[in-house]
Amino acid sequence: MFAARKRILVTGGGGFLGSHLSRLLLSQGHEVLCVDNFFTGRRRNIHDLMDHENFEMLRHDVTFPLYVEVDAIYNLACPASPIHYQFDPVQTTKTSVVGAINMLGLAKRLRIPILQSSTSEVYGDPTEHPQTEAYWGNVNPIGNRSCYDEGKRCAETLFFDYHRQHKLSIKVARIFNTYGPAMRPDDGRVVSNFICQALVGQDITVYGQGTQTRSFCYVSDLIDGLVRLMNTPPQITGPINIGNPNEFTIRRLAETIIAMTGSKSRIVEKPLPSDDPRQRQPDITLAKELLGWRPAIELEEGLMHTIAYFDTLLSEEGKSIIPDNA
Repeated sequence: MFAARKRILVTGGGGFLGSHLSRLLLSQGHEVLCVDNFFTGRRRNIHDLMDHENFEMLRHDVTFPLYVEVDAIYNLACPASPIHYQFDPVQTTKTSVVGAINMLGLAKRLRIPILQSSTSEVYGDPTEHPQTEAYWGNVNPIGNRSCYDEGKRCAETLFFDYHRQHKLSIKVARIFNTYGPAMRPDDGRVVSNFICQALVGQDITVYGQGTQTRSFCYVSDLIDGLVRLMNTPPQITGPINIGNPNEFTIRRLAETIIAMTGSKSRIVEKPLPSDDPRQRQPDITLAKELLGWRPAIELEEGLMHTIAYFDTLLSEEGKSIIPDNA
């Protein structure tokens, strides 16, 4: 934890992860400057924070320079689901790369620490399993997902170059599949897709035979890991994997959600998208050793909270918020 109150900038603060991070930082007594252009963030995610005396909201796109006075930066700004980051791939790359340059420039001017929310996508379709931070990845540089994968890889390069060249205090977290309340129902990720489909009785779409695996980390665990990483000594830079190492097939996830919701939904198979990773599992040895961190919430407990969130959301906003191709 920080020893004293800090004014902390959270880019992407209106998004899924950013809103949870902002809420935790406020609970620790810090001031939060939340920056978001609301391309994928939602105002309802931070509605309960708007009247908080230590919370400030600024609508801004990180691809443009930002001139503020803060004590630390969490750089979370970037669409993180395939549907959204492929909608405008050029802007996605600019958000990762130009956004990183702008936030690093701000951190350099202020001489403050900055944390980058990188991703397990930097490993691509891995040939090493589970993935350690030393693994360089197996990424297609010209595919449909490359705007995100390579954008995040380039951002990591920039962070470490600023660290080496300008002695900037950096932290890089490689985030694995995360889920929980405040996810968008239309973000195209499997947890939100399956839950929304199950709640309204739609067929649950599995790509391929559903044998590909993922490791799902509940959002509160992930946010705890980010804050622990930010508060490590300067010599700890990362990258550090933050995710739940318990591995599940996509089909098992679908079956679990059907059972937990009591849904009549059927599982239907569709062709695999291009460059879809077959396996994804973090090696979290470094996180345990350097951060004293390990996930505390297992899948069924996390799904229970997430199902309740989407059940309320669908009752408030209606079935129409679920895309036809979810």
